[in-house]
Amino acid sequence: MSAYDYDLFVIGAGSGGVRASRMAAKYGAKVAIAEEYRVGGTCVIRGCVPKKLFVYASHFAESFEDAAGYGWEVPEARFSWEKLIANKDREIDRLNGIYIRNLKNSGVEIIESRAELKDAHTVHLVQEGRDVTADKILIAVGAWPYLPAIPGIEHAISSNEAFHLETLPKEITVVGGGYIAVEFAGIFNGLGVKTVQLYRGPKILRGFDEDLRDTLQDEMIKKGIDVLTNTDIAEIVKLEGGRLQVILQDGDSYETDCVMYATGRRPKVDGLGLEKAGVILNKAGAIAVDARSKTNIDNIYAVGDVTDRANLTPVAIREGAAFAETVFNDNPQEVDHSIIPTAVFSHPEIGTVGMTEEEACRAHGEDGVTIFKSTFKPMLHTLSGRDERTLMKIIVEKKTDKVLGVHMIGPYSGEMIQTVGIAVTMGATKAQFDATIAVHPTAAEELVTMKEPYIAPTAQAAE
Repeated sequence: MSAYDYDLFVIGAGSGGVRASRMAAKYGAKVAIAEEYRVGGTCVIRGCVPKKLFVYASHFAESFEDAAGYGWEVPEARFSWEKLIANKDREIDRLNGIYIRNLKNSGVEIIESRAELKDAHTVHLVQEGRDVTADKILIAVGAWPYLPAIPGIEHAISSNEAFHLETLPKEITVVGGGYIAVEFAGIFNGLGVKTVQLYRGPKILRGFDEDLRDTLQDEMIKKGIDVLTNTDIAEIVKLEGGRLQVILQDGDSYETDCVMYATGRRPKVDGLGLEKAGVILNKAGAIAVDARSKTNIDNIYAVGDVTDRANLTPVAIREGAAFAETVFNDNPQEVDHSIIPTAVFSHPEIGTVGMTEEEACRAHGEDGVTIFKSTFKPMLHTLSGRDERTLMKIIVEKKTDKVLGVHMIGPYSGEMIQTVGIAVTMGATKAQFDATIAVHPTAAEELVTMKEPYIAPTAQAAE
């Protein structure tokens, strides 16, 4: 008989925690999982899923306009924010129920309470006022939006609150330059909100390929989003009537209805009792773990955004699965974080996998990399008349012909990059891309028909 109440106690019922707990239970462990809010975590409750539903909603305005070029006469459309919110909430409730059912069917005990560590094997359940013990503990509490400490920050919202606004603002300022910021700027703009995106850096989407960054920023501006870079907010003042005055660091100011911050997320470690168990944080404030998600304490592990390795839902799921295989199935596994296909559901959307051009040139030298690139108007807009460009880009190592990275922006890029990610993960060569027969007519065929290396205009002029 075990000396502990559970073989595994999981703190946090998001994607990583749920996957780990279900698999551990399948391998015979006695498992409990504690969640203080709702089962499903950031992705299901306040992240990927509701955001993608909002993205779908925001595309219809352009779709109605584009239909005219294809012979459709669309009557004046009316949008109901209230109906979208209600339908979104109903879908989240449905998914929450599925997660709960799947956990119970797997034999995992669900405890609706905040859980805090008392020591390396003891967890205190705050709402229930009792302690439980466990042989192994997995922390999977995720991350939380970060809002800077500026005057008036209490008048701003984060993406969490954006999903529950009672009314759709007429004007909004989205602060930040990452994928959450550009996605919400596109969402609100698509729903008819006058949108400003404000970013302190010189260009949005830091860390992404430069061509993607330039193309997206240009397209967002063409769609009517006022993209302000190299600037930041100094203060937010609430005016009579509820409007907000945004005062910029350079002294300029303007009024808006809502300010939403998407300036990053931080691991949600406050109050977890990590110090009582001796768990160490890294310099970024995340739980420090090794390649198999183990902390400095032998029986305590952590997966997902709380470790700040690659903050994406599928990565957390993979980490949770690898943990369960390693600890409860005697099948040691490590997650490869080096190649992660990713989509940004901006307007237009982005798909990316592997090295950026800049990363490849640093790793292999500019002369060791070949770039293939194509920019064109997607077939969808040949009749719609919309001025939107698609970009496809392949980065190849000259010596081995291996495809190091693929980047695209345009309709359905998120769907395309999943299949391309398989090829890049397998180490496919450019010759293998070229040998693949094109699917015509599609945008994706550009990936197998780009035969001539891209030469920058300046280089061409010099020849």
